[in-house]
Amino acid sequence: MRRITHLALGVLVVACTFVTPPAALADSSAGQLGDLSKVVDDGPRVMLHAGSAAVGVSFPNPEAVRIQLAPDGKFTDPAGSKIVLPQNVSPTKPRRTNKGEYWALSTGKVTLRAYKHPLRFALYDGANAKQIWAETAPLSWTDKTATQSLGRGEREQFFGGGEQNGRFSHRDQTIKIFADHNWNDGGAPNSQPFYVSSSGYGVLRNTFAPGNYSFTNPVRTTHEERRFDAVYVVGDGPKGVISAYTGLVGRPFLPPIYGLEMGDSDCYLHNANRGERHTLDAVKIADEYVKNKMPNGWMLVNDGYGCGYENLKQVGEGLRKDNMQLGLWTENGLPHQAEEVAAGVRVRKLDVAWVGPGYEFALDGCDAAHKGIEANSDARGFVWTPVSWAGAQRCAVLWSGDQSGSYDYIRWQIPTYAGAAMSGIAYNTGDVDGIFNGSPRTYTRDLQWKAFLPTIMTMDGWAPKDKQPWRYGEPYTEINRKYLQLKERLLPYTYTHSVEAHRTGVGQVRPLALEYPNDPNTWGDQAKYEFLSGRDFLVAPVYTDAEVRDGIYLPEGTWVDYWTGKTWTGPTTVNGYAAGLDRLPLFVRAGAVVPMWAEGTQSWQTRDKTVLNLDVYPKGKNSFTLVEDDGVTRGYQRGEQSSQVFAVQAPGSGRGTVEVRIGATEGSYPGKAAARRYELAVHSSSAPNEVRTDLGKLDKRASRADLDKARNGWWFDPNDRGGVVYVKTDPVNATSASTVTLVGTTAVGG
Repeated sequence: MRRITHLALGVLVVACTFVTPPAALADSSAGQLGDLSKVVDDGPRVMLHAGSAAVGVSFPNPEAVRIQLAPDGKFTDPAGSKIVLPQNVSPTKPRRTNKGEYWALSTGKVTLRAYKHPLRFALYDGANAKQIWAETAPLSWTDKTATQSLGRGEREQFFGGGEQNGRFSHRDQTIKIFADHNWNDGGAPNSQPFYVSSSGYGVLRNTFAPGNYSFTNPVRTTHEERRFDAVYVVGDGPKGVISAYTGLVGRPFLPPIYGLEMGDSDCYLHNANRGERHTLDAVKIADEYVKNKMPNGWMLVNDGYGCGYENLKQVGEGLRKDNMQLGLWTENGLPHQAEEVAAGVRVRKLDVAWVGPGYEFALDGCDAAHKGIEANSDARGFVWTPVSWAGAQRCAVLWSGDQSGSYDYIRWQIPTYAGAAMSGIAYNTGDVDGIFNGSPRTYTRDLQWKAFLPTIMTMDGWAPKDKQPWRYGEPYTEINRKYLQLKERLLPYTYTHSVEAHRTGVGQVRPLALEYPNDPNTWGDQAKYEFLSGRDFLVAPVYTDAEVRDGIYLPEGTWVDYWTGKTWTGPTTVNGYAAGLDRLPLFVRAGAVVPMWAEGTQSWQTRDKTVLNLDVYPKGKNSFTLVEDDGVTRGYQRGEQSSQVFAVQAPGSGRGTVEVRIGATEGSYPGKAAARRYELAVHSSSAPNEVRTDLGKLDKRASRADLDKARNGWWFDPNDRGGVVYVKTDPVNATSASTVTLVGTTAVGG
């Protein structure tokens, strides 16, 4: 049985006196629910009547309750199954009990109380003992709106609302849920009618109507329709709530692995800003990525605004020779999708000129574009959209729109993308340095932190100069190359988090409050301008024209500077962090095991499948489960996928034995390597007495270069990030497990 957890952020308690409104109010254009007059079973739904108004209560599953209000007693359902997808299980029929003061509708997991005088609601845990939320007033309506008022706990926090530009924590704030076409700080073009409370619940307003949520006391949520329709989900902590929500509206889609490489977008036909060009010129740009050793996975070769395409099949062939996929931008629908996908199109970007009306229209466009790629090829749908609604995470990357490169642009995007994760949005991003203006320094600063987002794109053709990552020359080219190559090497880590998002709804980019909900310092401004990339990386971007970063909050645990090996014990705040232009403030959680592709990897297609790197930060017991498949087809839906556990046992501090267990892979897929060698970088401040595997003791090599040439062995470098033990194993059969043991070394940080 799942336990409903009330986090240490405050539990709601409500004690109010209610005045029953005249019965006539229920019949007027404005009013609120009066006394409960009748309770009737209607299949799995319970109908509650108050004058002429009716409320339908149903349970889509044992941990979710849906409340629908019809002020005139006539129910409508304009969203149908477009937001909440058809479920694989039948609705749960609740147990109904008359408790005198209220009716209790229980599934065993949750209990909804329907108080009688007047009719108002409160949600409790399955034992009907602990309150989750309670109304402070009955549901109310006008001729154009419907509103719910909930009590607010003393320390209760609120997150979500989809993409809310510049924001992630909403207590004492009001947010708009609407398609506003404001791409900048304060806008909400990819908002969603869903929020998460730290009291262990989330609310989806099942509607396409615009809304307004005020997280004051009481919390008042209003949508512009004379009906009320909300689904409440509970879960074990915020991750459980996000999972329950995405279980209803759709999990984030699983992108192709090339979609996790950087993308490039420009107009290559009749470009008003660049003079006459041809679509095949895109291949020349692709060649430059290869020449500059900058990984890039896909290209949009048009932008829709008078920029069409020609020679599409030949362009696709040219891009694929450079290990890139062909994409198209559309501003007028998808009239030729079947032919375009047949010609090699594997990426689709929707434009505001088409999906700009938002709401149901935008969600339909998103679903159509995603399904169009899959219906006409064996590829996975990979779509970007600038306007969306609840459920869009199932079909697209949400793109934050037409912005100008600047430090302010960097600053407000940090909480935007982290905050969007609280609505189950796994892929929310913006163009590197925007599409307008920008500078060499802001481009470099923006690219380095966005390398830790799963999806990014650089946009050209609208700024005064093209914005590919080599355009500004040195030192910018070398720095940009460094971060793009690091992003490429981290694709095993990133792809595994994409699989996790597809399974659970929890994305890789996370506000600290998602992983550390009991730490009040993660709720607001103290941690607003940093985020977690997965559980193991803490990223604190530089968002001013400076080379020092202050105010970096590190939560509990030991944190390791990725570049120097210096450690901090949290909770603590780091000031005066030296962050030259080439240095992104980046910290690794002690205990992390990070799988990486080999140095020098330029593409998922050309990687060496016979070797895998493990970046190990030994401290206590930890593990990482790597998930792999072919990365591009939908074979994973047929079970063509493997998992592999890397487990580390190390001292909590000081000297001892570090064991890294390389688990056997479970499952298979086409192209899986039968065996591979493992190259470990174990962060330790002291050389081990010996290193051995299941095959015996490994030889200590004379240098790192000597180790690189050898078949196996180890080498300790005391000058590398505070000390690193490099270990190379013999090839390990995929169906076998192996253990690397370092005797007499130290935990990370000494």
